Amino acid sequence: MTTATAHEAHDDHGPARGLSRWLFTTNHKDIGTLYLLFALLMFFVGGSMAMAIRAELFEPGLQFVNPMFFNSLTTMHALVMIFGAVMPAFVGLANWLIPMMIGAPDMALPRMNNWSFWILPFAFTLLLSTFFMEGGAPAGGWTIYPPLVLQTGDAFPFLIFAIHLMGISSIMGAINVVVTILNMRAPGMTMMKMPLFVWTWLITAYLLIAVMPVLAGAVTMLLTDKFFGTSFFTAAGGGDPVMFQHIFWFFGHPEVYIMILPAFGIVSQIIPTFARKPLFGYSSMVYATASIAFLSFIVWAHHMFTVGMPLAGELFFMYATMLIAVPTGVKVFNWVSTMWRGSMTFETPMLFALGFVVMFTIGGFSGLMLAIAPVDFQYHDTYFVVAHFHYVLVTGAVFAIMAGAYYWLPKWTGNMYNETLGKWHFWLSTISVNVLFFPQHFLGLAGMPRRIPDYSIQFAEFNMISSLGGFAFGLSQLLFVYIVFSTIRGGARATDEVWDNPEGLEWTLSSPPPYHSFTTAPEVK
Repeated sequence: MTTATAHEAHDDHGPARGLSRWLFTTNHKDIGTLYLLFALLMFFVGGSMAMAIRAELFEPGLQFVNPMFFNSLTTMHALVMIFGAVMPAFVGLANWLIPMMIGAPDMALPRMNNWSFWILPFAFTLLLSTFFMEGGAPAGGWTIYPPLVLQTGDAFPFLIFAIHLMGISSIMGAINVVVTILNMRAPGMTMMKMPLFVWTWLITAYLLIAVMPVLAGAVTMLLTDKFFGTSFFTAAGGGDPVMFQHIFWFFGHPEVYIMILPAFGIVSQIIPTFARKPLFGYSSMVYATASIAFLSFIVWAHHMFTVGMPLAGELFFMYATMLIAVPTGVKVFNWVSTMWRGSMTFETPMLFALGFVVMFTIGGFSGLMLAIAPVDFQYHDTYFVVAHFHYVLVTGAVFAIMAGAYYWLPKWTGNMYNETLGKWHFWLSTISVNVLFFPQHFLGLAGMPRRIPDYSIQFAEFNMISSLGGFAFGLSQLLFVYIVFSTIRGGARATDEVWDNPEGLEWTLSSPPPYHSFTTAPEVK
């Protein structure tokens, strides 16, 4: 039996396949679903930590948690959201969509695909178990800087091992994506005919393969510093803590683009559909994505302007960081040009995609501000930085994931979600997320430091507003869960043309031809 026919037989058993279906599946759709459900679970685990952080910051003084536990919450919130929610969600989308978009029967390495998912629950069990250990969870920030993180107690090796497992999972998933795209495209599907989502994931996969071993090396050196008497980062033994920052951010900055490039791909699929026009400047989008990936390797020290690097280093990293705004600007221009004079409709996926374009651009502009070295001396380690990267990662990556979820849910389930509830979810999320993060720009400009559970009375009002926005945003996501699971359980049947004629609109001869919503290549049956 061939792989393709094996998967067809595998699919024919219906929902009664039971637990073994999910444990041993090699079907790209099942594994994609597992990734997406795991990411949703971790989104709420990490979100609950954010709620605790915002509750503590609701007013000055220490209310609910001690400072050490507060720092543990900020560390674990970041690790869970980055490695547990955003990245697995994108890998889930890749598993579901890449084979269908390129006309392949499955991913190239199905058994490794299964393994790369099942590593994750064990990794996050290890990571979250550190909350219950002597000395508490790590409190060194998600950047796990020495010497602070080396003060962590029993939890330290669990943190390092969990990071290693996450990295192994990411590398295996990335290898699978590269091999699938390069070797399994349908006849006639040349590289420059691939959908943008496939292109962004191919480039993202190369980034993952390049930088995850760098993180593995950095955390292994931390481990040997703590337990084996080395002094890579211990100043007393001749080491240099700043060297860790260089190694970490050589991984960490490409990691930022690993979390946003697939979002660019999703938005590049959605906007043409609802504008009823082909994507403007396809080849320039491909080259801009590749340029962003290349430049991401030469900007790492813009996270380190305050460590005392030479002026020439500051200037180099400042100009390189400003340069990366050019291909990003090309992409925003192309999205807007695609919408220009299109036959626009505003279903939930398009609303989230438009929200992405507007609010990601805000994050991009605040990033340009942070790129200016002399100005960064004021912004560094303040809430301005927190506002910046949350505009990129929440209204950027998370909004794109939600746009993709609404866009492809009819494809995945055969059912149409409730459009009215979807729009409520969008507007509640958009209003609350701006109430949450926009005031943090002002807090940062006024000098409020990050990662501090108590603060001066002058910051009280903006913090209260920010916390109220945070609670509203968190509650809004419960609506998303309801919409997703009610769609899985049933609803109006979705047709192949679900986005070609939304809301029963009549097409006239003057209308542009509708563009199919799901894939450029036919799905292999």
